[in-house]
Amino acid sequence: MSSSIIVLTGAGMSAESGISTFRDSNGLWENHRVEDVASPIAWERNPELVMNFYNLRRKNVMEAEPNAGHLALVKLEQKYDVKIITQNVDDLHERAGSSNVLHLHGEIRKARSTVDENLVYPINGWELHFGDVCEKGSQLRPHIVWFGEAVPMMPVASRLARQADILIVIGTSLMVYPAAGLLYEVPDRVPKFLIDPKASPAYGVEDLSIIRETAGSGVPALVERLMEEGG
Repeated sequence: MSSSIIVLTGAGMSAESGISTFRDSNGLWENHRVEDVASPIAWERNPELVMNFYNLRRKNVMEAEPNAGHLALVKLEQKYDVKIITQNVDDLHERAGSSNVLHLHGEIRKARSTVDENLVYPINGWELHFGDVCEKGSQLRPHIVWFGEAVPMMPVASRLARQADILIVIGTSLMVYPAAGLLYEVPDRVPKFLIDPKASPAYGVEDLSIIRETAGSGVPALVERLMEEGG
């Protein structure tokens, strides 16, 4: 049976594809404060701003292409049972060809009902409009987990992390919880790799190898190594 590799990806995974990372040096998201565009309060206070923000981000995602890091993870499936847990809301893992992707924070190319979170729909094109409604007649909103909302897929992600034979963390600061806590769900004996140019040791985490490279260079190199070692 193939070894299980669990991959946790963050914003740095998609940065080389031209997708803006949420947090830049001034702590804003594309010149907006987080609370102005990514919270339930923001949606209530200024839904037009929130809708436009995510429409533009969706357009950015649709214009982007998977990078060498995304493609390398697909290759890894030839010898390993690979499951990806991503904090990203883009679909670049799927478009690269990865077959098992869990989105913790939602999916930018989908919308969901404002009265029933189980009603989720694909968005045709890059724009979601006011007047686009679910089958219950309620306005659709971006299918994104906003700040202040529960992360419904965390129990599933935690279970996957505990089953890992190898963990690879890519392009994340490990500062956003609860996702960052997944590193501590993985058993101590399991080999762990952290790929990020600004990576620093994680307190109390054993068997952690740090690779201070970008996803586009660090992931293909690690994948080649793991492919040589078997599955």
